[in-house]
Amino acid sequence: MMVVRMHKRTILSLLVITAIPVVILLYLSLSRHENLQDKNLLGFNSREAILADRVREIEQENQMLRRQLSISQNQLQQTYENYQNARIDTSNASGENNFLDVNRTGSDCSRVPQVPKCETIHISIVCAGVNASREVVTLIKSILFYRKNPLHFHFISDEIGQLILATLFKTWDVPGVKVSFHLAETYKSDVSWIPNKHYSGLFGLMKLVVTKILPDDLDKTIVLDTDVTFATDIAELWRIFLKLTGKKAIGLVENQSDWYLGTLWKKHKPWPALGRGFNTGVMLFDLKKLRDLNWMHMWRLTAEKELMNLLSTSLADQDVINAVIKQHPYLVHTMPCSWNVQLSENTRSELCYTEVTDLKVIHWNSPKKLRVKNKHVEFFRNLYLTFLEYDGNLLRRELFGCPEGMANMTLQEELSKLDEDDQCYEFRRERILMHRTHLYYLDFQYTPKSDGNDVTLVAQLSMDRLQMLEAICKHWEGPISLALYMSDAEAQQFLRYALSSDVLMARKNIGYHVVYKDGQFYPVNFLRNTALRQVTTPYVFLSDIDFLPMYGLYEYQRKAIAMVDMKATNKALIIPAFETLRYRLTFPKSKADLLHMLDMGTLFTFRYHVWQKGHAPTNFAKWRTATTPYKVQWEPDFEPYVVVKKECPVYDLRFVGFGWNKVSHIMELDAQGYEFIVLPNAFIIHMPHTPSFDIAKFRSSESYRLCLKILKEEFQKDMSKKYGFAALKYVAVET
Repeated sequence: MMVVRMHKRTILSLLVITAIPVVILLYLSLSRHENLQDKNLLGFNSREAILADRVREIEQENQMLRRQLSISQNQLQQTYENYQNARIDTSNASGENNFLDVNRTGSDCSRVPQVPKCETIHISIVCAGVNASREVVTLIKSILFYRKNPLHFHFISDEIGQLILATLFKTWDVPGVKVSFHLAETYKSDVSWIPNKHYSGLFGLMKLVVTKILPDDLDKTIVLDTDVTFATDIAELWRIFLKLTGKKAIGLVENQSDWYLGTLWKKHKPWPALGRGFNTGVMLFDLKKLRDLNWMHMWRLTAEKELMNLLSTSLADQDVINAVIKQHPYLVHTMPCSWNVQLSENTRSELCYTEVTDLKVIHWNSPKKLRVKNKHVEFFRNLYLTFLEYDGNLLRRELFGCPEGMANMTLQEELSKLDEDDQCYEFRRERILMHRTHLYYLDFQYTPKSDGNDVTLVAQLSMDRLQMLEAICKHWEGPISLALYMSDAEAQQFLRYALSSDVLMARKNIGYHVVYKDGQFYPVNFLRNTALRQVTTPYVFLSDIDFLPMYGLYEYQRKAIAMVDMKATNKALIIPAFETLRYRLTFPKSKADLLHMLDMGTLFTFRYHVWQKGHAPTNFAKWRTATTPYKVQWEPDFEPYVVVKKECPVYDLRFVGFGWNKVSHIMELDAQGYEFIVLPNAFIIHMPHTPSFDIAKFRSSESYRLCLKILKEEFQKDMSKKYGFAALKYVAVET
């Protein structure tokens, strides 16, 4: 700015020097006519009239000088900016610590036109595995929170990542958002030859082949790491593409540590880089230019050359891209450092910003993530946690005025068919709701046993039943599929609970599937269906989270499946259910122990005191002495816990909250001809807990009970239509 100040002083001096002769002439002119007393037409005397004329002349001259000064200032400012840019380019080449000077406040966009309202912004992210698929959601939330344009996400992922994210976006149903997937396995051979020491492994190199992976008709994309968080509209970043003039094809922010200067420790030998190098966590890729430059060939030649001496990469794609830029500096456009505030261990990012408004993108580019040391890490952590626990349902807002930004019309049409004056409107609306679902929230690794008799325990729960998980794990060693109904904040509480539990972390055969809260009722059957669909074994044990299986039940069920030949016929193996009213119970180790506790009044048959019809057909009297499986008949309101084929009917979604959710499912099993077989040496025990909110509503609300009765009658009629004459008995059932 010193250059600008010097030129301003020069121009002001000229203005003063020019004004002095004018004032002297004015004074002499006035003196010459001071004795004249003639009045002009406006009432001025001659002296006053001359004075007014001279004042007007001076004012006109001053206006002209001010205009010249303004023009000079603009020219000087442009000269100064050109000087600064030249200085940056020079220091980049010489390796000076200049990242503080690069348009700290993000003014790179200040003179760039706005992005058209309905222009689609393309975002590419490499995201593979369970953990990365969970972490990328925070990035997605931060982008959706600020965005005003349609978005198209391109995910380069593995099969499990694609399953998780495809389900998440489909059930999230955000207007104006499209998603495409590209399996990384297809392009593995393009990068697998590069030795990589970075913790991201093979997937850390996938950004090198973005030009090959993405469609040929896509001209540009923003490429992001999963561990960045936006603090502004991503359209501002998209605008910077207009700055990529000439052969500039990549937009990057300078590296904010001394890594590429090679001064971090003795004998540290990084890959070659231009000056401080660049961080590749946030990149602009002009795909058309890169393809025209034969990018795939360019980076491969560079990597092959450098690997002859360096043997492997330390920072994955970042090392290779920096080496390419070192050889071809014309490729890069240096973006303001606020577009990638890096929080690595050796960062100097605090020198990049002076105000909170300077921040555009926060990058947690350290293996320690939120535990990284930084002067302002608490502020960054709070920003991150805000999006981490933010209710994703609030991001389902339409983009008005854009065809791509309209809400799901099919869903809107279904909702419009409902009568809002119907006393059961809320129940009917719940059946249509699209619940945002995140499959495999934690790592899942399980291969079913080869004998074809493997079985998975299926259950659902909410936050208030979380304490049952460790107990069930101790009673059931086989695979488990769980649907958890939680808010975004509760999901984080569950994650912390699970990661701190030695019992849960020792098990990799449990699939945790988070269904996010939405609506007025507990969607019990939606949860059951979610858990059921993710089972990988041929058979399922349909249970509830508040039941503890007897020890060894998993292996006993596997033997029973083979014994009754379930593969060839449709059978439902009934596991007799019991309950205790004691919070502390010495769990029976055998059927004999259980019978003794029944006789002593420590245990009861399930719901014996309040709902005998639900389990009476099990015939507990016969079970006491049975040594072989026996068949029972379906009766109204029967709701046992059963082992069936994975391909069994799904649960009916009209039943939410409390009442008839299992009864309707058992009825459909019967309608499809399933035989009900009671296992003589199996049992589960219901553990006491506080009543659920939905059962409290059922007991206290007459309209709730009335609607449940209406839904039951409608279900029975639908069964009759679906299964014909064989289902007429369900219409006649007393409800």
